[in-house]
Amino acid sequence: MIDALAQAEAAVAVCTDAATWATTEHDLIAALDAAHRIEQRVAAVKLTLVRELDGRGTATAQGASSTAVWLRDRLRLGVGAARRLVELAAMLDSAPAGVRDALAGGAVTVDQVRVIAETAETVHATAGAEAADKAVGVLVGWAAQFDAALLRKLGTRILDHVAPEVAEAAALAALQAEESRAARDRQVTISEQPGGHLRLTGTLDTEAAALLRAALDPLTTPAGPDDTRTPGQRRHDALADVCRLALRTGELPEHAGDPTQLVVTTSYDTLRRDLDAGTFDTGGHLSADAVRRLACDARVLPAILGGAGQVLDVGRQRRLITGPLRRALVLRDRGCAFPGCDRPPRWCDAHHIKHWADGGPTSLDNAVLLCGHHHRHVHHSDWAVHLGADGHPEFVPPAWLDPDQLPRRNHYHRRR
Repeated sequence: MIDALAQAEAAVAVCTDAATWATTEHDLIAALDAAHRIEQRVAAVKLTLVRELDGRGTATAQGASSTAVWLRDRLRLGVGAARRLVELAAMLDSAPAGVRDALAGGAVTVDQVRVIAETAETVHATAGAEAADKAVGVLVGWAAQFDAALLRKLGTRILDHVAPEVAEAAALAALQAEESRAARDRQVTISEQPGGHLRLTGTLDTEAAALLRAALDPLTTPAGPDDTRTPGQRRHDALADVCRLALRTGELPEHAGDPTQLVVTTSYDTLRRDLDAGTFDTGGHLSADAVRRLACDARVLPAILGGAGQVLDVGRQRRLITGPLRRALVLRDRGCAFPGCDRPPRWCDAHHIKHWADGGPTSLDNAVLLCGHHHRHVHHSDWAVHLGADGHPEFVPPAWLDPDQLPRRNHYHRRR
């Protein structure tokens, strides 16, 4: 397989360097069709490999919390794309052979094959294996004319074509299956963007969608004739208002003993010159004006950092005992410090580098943030952790994974 893939890669490299400007339009179109078919065939191979690696538990053996997380780090994918890759690989593994054959033959795209597999699953549960095989054949034929979105719409009435005797009775079952699928696929992804911005994407089930609309719609109406915000900007501001309202209720759960609050940091040199900017503990930067505005209705805790990002001091609240140390740890590690993990601070435990039972102190120099999975993994594996010369965590892999045992760091969390 490796030799064949190497030959294919070499052939594609030759095509990359080809002089397309000298090619006729007819040949360009033919080449585009061929490249598209090859792309789908390679996708079929990739999914087969992902499924096998997932089944063997390769990801967890190498310290990742899941195959999707391992793929994200290995292939530099977004975690959402990596998760969908694992899900589709599992779906194809249990789908009728015709679905896999269609993708391997380049007859359908990855998006189309997802729709076909999901529809075949529903038909199989409703009308049996024979009807599911017929549905695959019909849908593969339609895939030559329709994209994935239209194919999904057509698939809602597939039983009219392959099993009309049960179509009406199956309509309710199909609706229930769709609700179940929506519950399974519900998710919200928050992707960090340059400058401390966030990209918010996701899929809400029917109930959550209704709740979101009920909360946002009253806040999205224009404030008056002088309101020049776009609809998208009004929805953005409405979401921020809903978050502010939630924070003001005082009913949100605490984060590791701390109330919900904002932490603004500045370097020691900047502090000596007088505050001119602030940084959230999540990494976003704010002007002094923005910090003062937030201070009107939110608790802002000062945190002073040295030149290399070491925490020198963190503002204290008298009623909290362990809060300042936890905040200092969050400011330093920004989330799970294990290499390749993107879990945020609120999902993390404070791990003693030298066990407390062995005399290790409860101090910043003897602590590291780890998510639940990697906290367990470090305790039950041969990974070692220590602080580097700059005071940030480094992880030494076991010799079986890296014979040179070169220290690794987490690069997913923003550093100062």
